[in-house]
Amino acid sequence: MKLVVGLGNPGREYEETRHNAGFLVLDYLARSEGIAFKLSRFYAELGRGQVSGADVLLAKPLTYMNRSGLAVGGLVRWYKLDPSSELLVISDDLDLPLGRLRIRRQGSHGGHRGLLSVIEELDSHEFARLRIGIGRPAGAESVIDKVLGSFTAAEGQILDEVIAVAADAVRTWLSAGTEEAMNRYNGFQVEIPG
Repeated sequence: MKLVVGLGNPGREYEETRHNAGFLVLDYLARSEGIAFKLSRFYAELGRGQVSGADVLLAKPLTYMNRSGLAVGGLVRWYKLDPSSELLVISDDLDLPLGRLRIRRQGSHGGHRGLLSVIEELDSHEFARLRIGIGRPAGAESVIDKVLGSFTAAEGQILDEVIAVAADAVRTWLSAGTEEAMNRYNGFQVEIPG
């Protein structure tokens, strides 16, 4: 079995915020694959099913972003998973412009507190991650206001396309592995009208 974790914050007030890009991708993937989030274990909402021929557990930590590792670590240990080959974590990324995706086999947290929590809990940075670009704040906007702010209508149109492509990247990761997913999707950029 493989574990795909979308990072975000629980609660209605956070549903459409930029920091919940991981949840948004998982929700889209679950809907399109007929997987329901009807289980709860290790501080996470879970859905289990088949995607691209793989037995997969989809997880949305309910601990708030900065403590996401509690859920991920508990699930990895309970299911006896090898994070280096059986875990994919999806998160937002300020350092990528809106409309971009980046997949990595491993790496640092890059200032993302959810990824930092996962790294600390697993005591390893060796797990695949799919980052969804949300762009840096403009002008005087703070990072907190940016990540906890909602997407504008124009950004929402771009996001819809990014989420669909990110779900395809997850399917590729499940069926063909990290390297193939990187080769196919790391150059992806939504065309932004302008």
